[in-house]
Amino acid sequence: QVQVVESGGGLVQPGGSLRLSCAASGSIFSRYDMGWYRQAPGKQRKLVAAITSVCITNYADSVKCRFTISRDNAKNTVYMKMNSLKPEDTAVYYCNVRPLVTPRNYWGQGTQVTVSS
Repeated sequence: QVQVVESGGGLVQPGGSLRLSCAASGSIFSRYDMGWYRQAPGKQRKLVAAITSVCITNYADSVKCRFTISRDNAKNTVYMKMNSLKPEDTAVYYCNVRPLVTPRNYWGQGTQVTVSS
C-alpha cells in the first residue's frame, strides 16, 4: 500500500502565496507520476498540476504562470508553489500518486486552501 499525506494549506489573502507539500510512503516499487487536484464545494475534482516520473509538467489553464509543481524523488515528495492567489483558488487540494507498472491512483486526505480578504 501507498500512503499519501498533504500539508501546507491555510488561509491567505488575495495576491498571497502558499507552498503545498505531498509526501508518499509505503510500497512504491516503480516509477510514478504525481499531481495536485482541487475540489471546491459542489464542484467536480479537477487537475491543477502534474509532474511525471521524468519531470514533464502540465498545468490547468487557470493556474499557468502562477503555480509551479516540482518533485524530490529522494524524498518521494511533490511540491506546489502557488503565487498570486485568487479567491477562485479556494478549494481542498488533493495529492495524487500513480505508479506506472501497475497503474492506479493513490490519494491523500486533502488540505484546505482558503483565499479571502
